[in-house]
Amino acid sequence: MIREPRLTDAETIAALHVTTWRETYGHLLPDDFFTGELLDRRRRMWTRILTDSRPEHVVRVAEAGGELIGFAMSGISDEGIPQLYMLYVLAAQHGAGIGQRLFDGVLPPGPAVLWVAKENPRAIAFYRRNGFAFDGAEQSDSGTAGIVEARMVR
Repeated sequence: MIREPRLTDAETIAALHVTTWRETYGHLLPDDFFTGELLDRRRRMWTRILTDSRPEHVVRVAEAGGELIGFAMSGISDEGIPQLYMLYVLAAQHGAGIGQRLFDGVLPPGPAVLWVAKENPRAIAFYRRNGFAFDGAEQSDSGTAGIVEARMVR
């Protein structure tokens, strides 16, 4: 089931966020990246997102058997078009169509933009299937041990 999250989901989404990052980027980030402080930051972030909802943000979670298994969030880019900010699904659920349902739940058809880790071939293939292509822009975030992100546009 894809649904809007509730404030009471903040703790669970924060833990899911850390788990999916570990599954997705664990081979790229140092072991000491995944600390209690990271979970605390995610908890504060999700509490803020779910408390101070903005009309331009769309957030959805995927639930199966009463457990959250994925989440996605979109908003509006600096260029004024929809932007996918996050899309994560537990690795055990990959290939089940959950990511596509979350994607479709937060991002309308038409022009859009997103940033993806260059070292994430699974995500890149998914976004290409959804009509995105690299436009040549790249950025690196020092907070994520230098993972390079590349912009994709549709």
